[in-house]
Amino acid sequence: MQNTEILVSGAGIAGPALAYWLRRAGFAVTIVERAPAPRPGGQTVDLRGAGRTVIERMGLMGRARAESMDQRGFALVDASGRTTSRIPADSFGGEGIVSEIEILRGDLARLLHEATLPDTEYLFDDTVTGLTQHADGVTVTFEKAPQRRFGLVIGADGPHSVVRALAFGPEREFVRPLGLYTAWFTATDALDLDGWYLMHNAPGGLVASARPGRLPGEIKAGFSFRSPPIAYDRRDVAAQRELVARRFAHVGWEAPRLLRAMHTASDFFFDSMGQVRLDHWSRGRVALLGDAGYCATPLTGLGTSLALVGAYVLAGELALAGGDHHIAFRRYDEVMRPYVSQAQQLPPGGVSGYAPSGSLGIRLRDLSMRSMTRWPMRNLLAAQFAKARDIALPDYDLATPGTR
Repeated sequence: MQNTEILVSGAGIAGPALAYWLRRAGFAVTIVERAPAPRPGGQTVDLRGAGRTVIERMGLMGRARAESMDQRGFALVDASGRTTSRIPADSFGGEGIVSEIEILRGDLARLLHEATLPDTEYLFDDTVTGLTQHADGVTVTFEKAPQRRFGLVIGADGPHSVVRALAFGPEREFVRPLGLYTAWFTATDALDLDGWYLMHNAPGGLVASARPGRLPGEIKAGFSFRSPPIAYDRRDVAAQRELVARRFAHVGWEAPRLLRAMHTASDFFFDSMGQVRLDHWSRGRVALLGDAGYCATPLTGLGTSLALVGAYVLAGELALAGGDHHIAFRRYDEVMRPYVSQAQQLPPGGVSGYAPSGSLGIRLRDLSMRSMTRWPMRNLLAAQFAKARDIALPDYDLATPGTR
């Protein structure tokens, strides 16, 4: 075995999933994470397709189902709150807009984190500040921890990846903005959703949404808007809240109530949407995983599947190659590239379909929603949702590294 000590940056979903499989293959794994502890709560992610298969192979499906939310489906509402169209959760075989298994991101991350214990070392409240590659390893400097040497470094630290910036170059070279900004947060206002994920479109490319959380009275809310590039300080949360509040000041439905909740939400998060695209996901002894290497954006609904499948494939190929990164990283790219390319294709209409600019576009979106379960829209949407399982997932024998 070569490169037996591996550093992973990021303790979200992709990082711990990778650590789990690497430990099964006999590697020693350290995970560094900027947050002081595993991040709780967050918005809802879905387990579908090959990502669901990976969770099953980890033996975590029972716990994931126990943590999942009971949601009836997805519905569009007008400014007065009237439902104009809906798609039940059991549509498209349980893998539609709202899938059969919806779980909070923080709950899934916690399950994965616990599955890596006690064999994985975690460095919380820290981050990578420097990478120097050598013929036999990578010297890593941290913001707080002492400098260390690892065989390989994996960046699983999201679309704004620090590892990618250090090893590949500035973010602007790899992130393709979609012209869409989104704020997510948790509200506890008494909004009766009746188990549905509700969404309201308003002219100007504005989208307000609310869906049930896991706890009673908990609402997972969101505001999205289309815009040319905006200069904002990612650390100034107060300014971000005000930016969103101004955009949605005159929007109907439950937007005023959600805006009030937004100003006091402890988990408010604001970011631009963009896809990460690279010709290669490795450079020397450094590789990228999940959103750091191939963020597809929430519009596709496939980010979680890409993270889980990518972790499984990367660990499996490292095991098969006995830790030889030259072979493993090349095979990782070959296996994952077709799956990623499919997953990064936006649903019909793309950003315009999600956030129409004008009243006519909103009416057309509503019309298309009402026809999604009928031909020909059903076939188009079924093809989009089927991308989650569009990979021949290898059956790696991680207990016997070096053999296929």
